[in-house]
Amino acid sequence: MPIISVQLATARPIDDLERVVAARVAGLSSSILRKKPELTAVIVQRIDPAAWFAGGRSLAEQGRSSFWLEIRVVDGTNTKDEKAAFMAAVFALFEEVLGNLHHESYVHVHEVAADAYGFGGRTQERRYIEAAPAPAARAA
Repeated sequence: MPIISVQLATARPIDDLERVVAARVAGLSSSILRKKPELTAVIVQRIDPAAWFAGGRSLAEQGRSSFWLEIRVVDGTNTKDEKAAFMAAVFALFEEVLGNLHHESYVHVHEVAADAYGFGGRTQERRYIEAAPAPAARAA
């Protein structure tokens, strides 16, 4: 159930870039953050490198690529080490896929309250409550 938004800029022509990025970042959220692939949504948006500025100069001027990835997960479902490993893996992925990556590329893990986040019209907290086993009946 995370939703992942990716904005990226590269002048390099890459076949099927959106599909590759969507599959690979969803895979990382599954393998590192333990998120279910069948409940993961990914939005990939290309930005013109001439319209992306880092250090006061456009990526086009610098001949560089960059990305901005945001992922929303329920607060407390991942450790600091998992989030750090995810960030490192995402950066390595984009270095591989886009090449010549500007160090001013970012990952933001949004941790949101379970009662303020969900899909299909139900919060994650409601899903958790509904999945919990019923309490055992008390002996009289």
